[in-house]
Parts: sequence; structure tokens; C-alpha cells
Amino acid sequence: MQVILFEDDGVHKFSPLLHLKPIYELTLGMRSLREKFEVALPSLKVGLHMRPVLAPHWRLVLPNHAINDIADDDVLFLNGRVICDQFFAKKVLSGAFEFGKAYFNGGQLIAFRANPKEVFGDTLPELIDAKMISERFSSTQVDCRYIAFMWDLVRLHPEEFRREAPLCAEFGQIHGQVHPRAVLVNDARIYIGAGADVRAGAVLDATDGYIYVSANAKIFPNAVLMNNVFIGTGATVKIGAKIYDHVYIGAYSKAGGEIESSIIESYANKQHEGFLGHSYISSWCNLGADTNTSDLKNNYSTIRMNVNGKEIDTKMQFLGLIMGEHSKCGINTMFNTGTVVGMSSNIFGAGFPPKTIGDFQWGGADGFVNYDLEKALAVARTVMQRRNVRFTPEYEALFRHAYTKAMR
Repeated sequence: MQVILFEDDGVHKFSPLLHLKPIYELTLGMRSLREKFEVALPSLKVGLHMRPVLAPHWRLVLPNHAINDIADDDVLFLNGRVICDQFFAKKVLSGAFEFGKAYFNGGQLIAFRANPKEVFGDTLPELIDAKMISERFSSTQVDCRYIAFMWDLVRLHPEEFRREAPLCAEFGQIHGQVHPRAVLVNDARIYIGAGADVRAGAVLDATDGYIYVSANAKIFPNAVLMNNVFIGTGATVKIGAKIYDHVYIGAYSKAGGEIESSIIESYANKQHEGFLGHSYISSWCNLGADTNTSDLKNNYSTIRMNVNGKEIDTKMQFLGLIMGEHSKCGINTMFNTGTVVGMSSNIFGAGFPPKTIGDFQWGGADGFVNYDLEKALAVARTVMQRRNVRFTPEYEALFRHAYTKAMR
């Protein structure tokens, strides 16, 4: 039996986070959704289904993964939006998902097991159609967790961090350098990776949680990390940073100021003063000095967010900023609660910008114009080269495809 993570039409509710990556590369807790499957199912080789436009780039990023490749006539398709925990993994490993059946949670397609050539022919579709699967196979309800909207990444992040951390066997190990005047509280729940450097005056307080500092990360003097914090490989936490509960800082990112209950993907910068709360910041974003995000309305009501032109009540009282890849904001930028910023946009100037900002936009509270594609490409190329990451032709093609979609 082959196992394949698939994308379905649920990806449309996650724009602008998915122009450059498949759904299961989104992060919550301590890992991406794909990594959760791989950790929970170590005995299985997990293949990947993704939109064809993504495949050339992601074959370079994940060379050891089969992408859009059918190698068996018995394939268990698992929705890449599922949060694979030990309970879901047990269902997979025990054979609970039967051949010729589909499995739903409410109206969400979770899994189906079939001969893909009989269902799709020789080529997998761009996105799996849940309605078609429900009409073709007998359906059974299954209990599991999954992400349905962008804000679920923020909403479910704390509980997922608390689920994953106790399962990590590395806590209690110190492999990097910790200055004698740094303070580690409850070090049985702290991990310091090889080559990591925790400087004088830094405080890592795991009294009520876990702190994971990956290899070659740097924690500068007087930074404070408290309870359920993940610092990725080569990341930097700046002087005096205040990193509160449930914060994920991706590999080679830079973090400073005040951050709470937020996810920052790899190669992003939020290194200056300012507050970031209950937010999701994609790779290659840069938040200028004193950028502040509101994550709570003055009247304490739930926050509404725009999804494909429709305002939806998130049922969340705390929700800050969701920002697509390669976007930037200038110094002293203020974001209202539940703001969505598209891919490769630039926000600057006084006042609050709109709560919904599209892809490839340039401006602020006074209005926006379209960002010239060639200028956007030039900036992205420069930013990536500064971090020694190659701007490949395959990546450029993805960028151009995203721009074409945005300008329709």
C-alpha cells in the first residue's frame, strides 16, 4: 500500500499562504503538517500530491519524496489538512482505512483508499474533488483534527504545541553553549541543540511548558523565552526580546520585540521592537521596526476575517495578522485585528491599512497600486541571495504564476 498526502479544494480558503507551497507545508505546533505525518508514521514512505504548478520547485526542495507519482494500485490518500496525531496514526497503521471506502469528518474529506488509475486514470487531478469521491465510494465518518481556514493555524497552534512537546525525547539535553550567567528554569524541559549559543542574561523559563532551541540558533543577551517556544535551526532571538507562550520561530528567522502565540516561518524577519500576537507570518516576510499587530478588539467581540471576498466570523477573540510570503511593512506600521496581507505586498505610511490587502500590492492607508512584477522579482532574488538561498528558475516560474493569478 502506498500512502499519499493530497490537496483538495480546501486550499482555496488558505489564500494567500499557498501560492508557493502545498497545504501540508504549513506549520502549527512544532512542525509542518507533512512532518507530523512523517514523525507519526515512521515505517511508511509518504508520497505527496500537489498542484502541478508547484511540483517542479518542490521536487528540488524535497528530492527524496515521490511527488504526483503513482507507484501502486492500492493507495491510501490522506488529506494534507489533517493534523496527524498518535490517534490518527493508529488508524492508519491498524488498517482501519479500508480499500474502496472514503472517510469524512462532517463534510470534510479526510481519507480514501483506492486504485488511483481506476479513479483518475494515469494522472492525478490538480485538486482532489471531495464531491466526486463521496459519489463514487461508500462513506464513513472518522474522528480527527484538521485545518479548514487560515485562522485554524493560529487557533489550534497552542494545543498542538502542548500535544507534541511531551512526545519529544530530546528535552533535557544541552548540546550547545550556555553562558554561565544565562538562566535556564526547569531545564528538564529545555533542549539546546549543537552549535546553539545562549548568551549572558538570557532567560529560558520552561516552568509551565517546553523550550526547544535548534542547532546553531542564537539567543542574545537579556532575551526572555517563556513556556512552549520553538526556535528553529540557525534562527536568532535579538537582545531584550520577549517571547511568550506558544511561539514558533522558523529556521534562519530573526525575532525581536514582543511575540505571543504566533508562527513565523523560515527566513522571515521580525527583529525589532513592536508587538506580534496570534499571527502567522510566512517565509521571506519582513516587519519593519515598531510594527504592531492588534489581536483583540476594543469591545472584546469575535473577529471577522475576509476569505475570498466573504466576511466570516472566526469565533476567535484573539487574532492578529496573517501575511503571505515575501511581503513587507515599513517602520511603525499598525495592523488591525484579523488583517490578511497577500503575497509580495509592501505596506507603509501612517494609519491603519485595510484589513484585506491583496497579492502584489504597494501602499497603505491612503490606497494601493499594483506592484511591478519585475521589481518584485528583483527584490525577492536579492533577499534570498543575501541568505545564500538560490532563486531558481522553478521558483521564479511559481512567482510569475502567482502574479498572473493576482492580476486577473
